[in-house]
Order: sequence, then C-alpha cells, then structure tokens
Amino acid sequence: MDPVVPPKDPMLQATLRQMADITLPPPVSMMPATWGWAVLAGFVALALALLFWRWLRHRALNRYRRDALAEIAGQEARIASDADRAGALAALPAILKRAALAVWPREQVAALSGPAWIEFLKANAGRAKIDAGGYSLFAEAEYRLAGAVPDAAAARQSFAAARQWIEGHDVHP
Repeated sequence: MDPVVPPKDPMLQATLRQMADITLPPPVSMMPATWGWAVLAGFVALALALLFWRWLRHRALNRYRRDALAEIAGQEARIASDADRAGALAALPAILKRAALAVWPREQVAALSGPAWIEFLKANAGRAKIDAGGYSLFAEAEYRLAGAVPDAAAARQSFAAARQWIEGHDVHP
C-alpha cells in the first residue's frame, strides 16, 4: 500500500522557493584598525631588538669570565691528589691575572705582584666576599713549595674564592 501524500500547497511552495541560505559576515581582520597600534607594535619590536642587542653585548663583554671559570673548573678537578693539587693551585693566580688583563689595561695590571696585586684584587672585588687568607693564597700560590701544599678542603676554598672574584669583580676601565 502506498502512503497517502497530501496535496502540495502552492503558497508554501512559492515561499520555500524564495528562501535563501544564511549569509555569514566577512571574517574579522587581524590587522589593527588604527595606525596607533602599528606604531606601538613598532616600538615593541624596537625595544625587543634593543634588549636582544644589549644581551648579546653583555654576553660578549663577559666571555673572559666564562673562559676563566671554565679554566678554574678544569684545574679544580686536579686537586684530589697531592701532586696535582700543587700545580692546580699554582695555576690559579695566572688565571686571575689573565681575567684582570682582559678588562684592565696591561700597564695597570701586568706588573702587579705581592701586596700591590692583593690591593688591586681587593679594590676591584665588587660583590666578592673573600677573606684575607684567600687573597694571600692568590699572591703566594705560584711560589709555594710542594711541601707546603694545603689540604684539599683549603684548596677548594681557594678555588671558590677565585671563582667568586671572577664572577663578582667590578669593572671600571
């Protein structure tokens, strides 16, 4: 049996033919509507570029610190044995002197030794908090005899003091 189909209403058919699909508005633009936003974006980009340039410059100016700290770390690995400890401690003042020569003029730093070298280190210590024993070891370590080598704990303190001076010294060229 066939289902009974109701008769089609001509008015309904005409109305259905006139209907149109929903039209969507155009997508919203991501571009700023006013020139002020473009200027602000330009300032932000300029500020970020300036900050990046300053970071690169700071990193380049402090490369000598990273190099000296890497050299100290290499020498510090040698303090476990008594024989190597003397050599490692003897290398410590040279590392400090090279770090100072990287920043201050050669005429001001190269000839310093003994008390004058200690005074230079103290005057430019900045944030570094080093006791008098640490400073005296910096002056004497190159000339210390093998029999008078401090124990491993004292050597670690010396390396920590040198690391602290390199990380915290003030630079006034």
